[in-house]
Amino acid sequence: PLVTGGPRRGGSREASPSPAEALTRRSCPRRWVMPSTAMKKKVLLMGKSGSGKTSMRSIIFANYIARDTRRLGATINSCCLFAVDVEHSHVRFLGNLVLNLWDCGGQDTFMENYFTSQRDNIFRNVEVLIYVFDVESRELEKDMHYYQSCLEAILQNSPDAKIFCLVHKMDLVQEDQRDLIFKEREEDLRRLSRPLECACFRTSIWDETLYKAWSSIVYQLIPNVQQLEMNLRNFAQIIEADEVLLFERATFLVISHYQCKEQRDIHRFEKISNIIKQFKLSCSKLAASFQSMEVRNSNFAAFIDIFTSNTYVMVVMSDPSIPSAATLINIRNARKHFEKLERVDGPKHSLLMR
Repeated sequence: PLVTGGPRRGGSREASPSPAEALTRRSCPRRWVMPSTAMKKKVLLMGKSGSGKTSMRSIIFANYIARDTRRLGATINSCCLFAVDVEHSHVRFLGNLVLNLWDCGGQDTFMENYFTSQRDNIFRNVEVLIYVFDVESRELEKDMHYYQSCLEAILQNSPDAKIFCLVHKMDLVQEDQRDLIFKEREEDLRRLSRPLECACFRTSIWDETLYKAWSSIVYQLIPNVQQLEMNLRNFAQIIEADEVLLFERATFLVISHYQCKEQRDIHRFEKISNIIKQFKLSCSKLAASFQSMEVRNSNFAAFIDIFTSNTYVMVVMSDPSIPSAATLINIRNARKHFEKLERVDGPKHSLLMR
């Protein structure tokens, strides 16, 4: 049951996953052996060499900060004897969901090979194609040609795949020109993508836009997201919260939220993801693990706490009459229920109003 008061139970908690657990690895495809119960979703990350694919992947999944990505080199899988140069990584998300991420090297030789001898291997059973464009590329026509070749292969091998286009390095464009340039690029990409549909995002490793794009992508892959959102809404209403956010534990991507009141900052989710992840990295440098945080002033109280084995939760309260202890106990008491929801084969009941 959820309560309105009482002391918080003490005790140790499980530490956050180390950066090494989230690190992507260079490996031959045949070396990967995943549990049979895992729900694997194949995600292709493609784009010309130098477009920023590996940098954004390292920030989201490997706990890099933006300035550290400068030391990353081109994606070349030297340990394999295969002709395809692809970095494979498996990232476990909620419950049994595993992202099978293929970071495809963007050199011309590799790109041509993807569309010929390795066409079926690369583009078969794809759930999501993420194509990254360097907004300042001097070979836009070639970029579009490769993108169209990807779409043709997807249409042939994985016609139900979702398509996302990231117009990247937007920080290099003058601020007053960004909206115009992105709108023009978005219109071109949607036209070229027909009959497939594509969702376009402007991104940069230097601000919250990268988290916004990847949160939207991961959201599309969560199998029981509607049930999760319904229970999150019921939880928020029961404890009288203004807003509740659910973050994936390793990446701190927002995977679900519910709000009872309108908020002014539409980019607040991505900003929180960025801030907390940077704070987690600072903690790890001091050999400490981030567990929870409470921020309070005269207008609101915000609680960020470990929720399930795969998530953090953020609860925002504006009612000063509700003590912190009550909110923290409510978070603790809801954990078991949300743990069950994370399992793909979990129960179909919901957290009901009482």
